[in-house]
Amino acid sequence: MRYQIKLGYAGMRKYMKIITFYLPQFHKIPENDQWWGEGFTEWNNVKKAEPLFPNHYQPRIPFNENYYDLSDINVMKWQVKLAKDHGIYGFCFYHYWFNGKLLLQKPVEQFLAHQEINLPFCICWANEHWTNGWVSGKFKVLIEQTYGAEKEWKEHFDYLLPFLKDERYITNNGKPLVVIYRPEIIDCIDEMLDYWQKLALENGFQGLDFAYQYVGFNLEIEKDVSRFSYNIEMQPISAFTVRKIDQHKQLRKIKYHLFKFLETKFSLVLKFYRPYLERYSYDEIWEIILSMTPKNEKNIPGAFVDWDNTPRRGRRGSVCFGASPEKFEKYLSRQIIRAKNVYKKDMIFLFAWNEWAEGGYMEPDVQNGHGNLSALKNALIKNNEFPAYP
Repeated sequence: MRYQIKLGYAGMRKYMKIITFYLPQFHKIPENDQWWGEGFTEWNNVKKAEPLFPNHYQPRIPFNENYYDLSDINVMKWQVKLAKDHGIYGFCFYHYWFNGKLLLQKPVEQFLAHQEINLPFCICWANEHWTNGWVSGKFKVLIEQTYGAEKEWKEHFDYLLPFLKDERYITNNGKPLVVIYRPEIIDCIDEMLDYWQKLALENGFQGLDFAYQYVGFNLEIEKDVSRFSYNIEMQPISAFTVRKIDQHKQLRKIKYHLFKFLETKFSLVLKFYRPYLERYSYDEIWEIILSMTPKNEKNIPGAFVDWDNTPRRGRRGSVCFGASPEKFEKYLSRQIIRAKNVYKKDMIFLFAWNEWAEGGYMEPDVQNGHGNLSALKNALIKNNEFPAYP
């Protein structure tokens, strides 16, 4: 039986579905060995982190120092049991495809092969260049992202097809949900999505439901979003953006057009250049999230457990201070209510399951133990929203 989602909240009772973004970079690959050194995984970034101000919670240490290796399928079995025990409905796996070149594909391919790992899932294509942007020094593109034409689009679709056909893949009215991180940088986006819709119909689907994730696409003034069914509010990034816009409303249009010009000319440099550490209040960011209203019926609400990308970027990074499991439970509970009543959705995308080098992880750590997992479970239970798994 397929995992159906209903992105509305009328009629038959539907439980809230918390879907967490899932990072696969916790196993060795030859490319990372070449670019960063033998045996590199995301744990290298996590372990080298240092506190940058008083009471800065770094480095983050997994509970029982569980620096796992995702090439071991038993790790994913443990993750899925932990997730289901605490009410997480499914994983959204990041997928790295570079015009036929795959990176970090082993975890999701193993998941596909092991049908006994019974958890709903979907795929998000992280369609950016891979760069050395999180380190200082000379900026370099490690592997370029290009998009090709129909031949390349079909190769990509054919790779995704076994996942889309899997009984565990999340669908809505017979349409598999496919997330694209940054559609605004795909120059052939309309043609490609139209072609994928054609291929989906040829393969027996009712079509595909596309969602986009990057906040910049939502801010584009003249962008055509008609091919997308949903806009995922990626948090806390969306709230960071709202905060900055609110602080400079009188310059909004000037800044927007200036930024777009600079992004066009120097997009890769601007993305990673920041000369100072940005600090945000956890409470303030959550209050911004809880004040956001959907732009239209396409918006899917987001949530975040914590944020700190200084393990990757050092003083060029950003951090939320003041997080705790108690606050997370309180704010998530309010967002669950708003998802139903304001967004009319039974789904929230949560940052994240295992983004350890960006501070967004539900997995237990030394400081909080299973506290954030328990907070999520409590928030669901108190709102009578703990999921009924198929």
